[in-house]
Amino acid sequence: MGKRKGGYRRKKRLLFRKGARERGKISLTKYVQEFNAGDRVQLSVEPAVQTGMYHPRFYGKSGVVHKKQGVCYHVKITDGGKEKTVVVHPVHLRRSA
Repeated sequence: MGKRKGGYRRKKRLLFRKGARERGKISLTKYVQEFNAGDRVQLSVEPAVQTGMYHPRFYGKSGVVHKKQGVCYHVKITDGGKEKTVVVHPVHLRRSA
């Protein structure tokens, strides 16, 4: 039996695809948006930017911004009853109500 080929983006063609009306350039406001500690955010991947992308296992999860590290943010989420910290670029985050 051979080893499994491919990385963590394997079999994610449909998950990481943009809709027809969402294609084109990424707005700079989304790219440089600021968050404060305690803000609620939702993880939504921007397929055109691979920098600071989280693992697809956490796609669609929501969490709380813990701190900033460089350009990226530490986001605390719950995954299977455990609290985990994911480092995410702001282009992959959306504000949650």
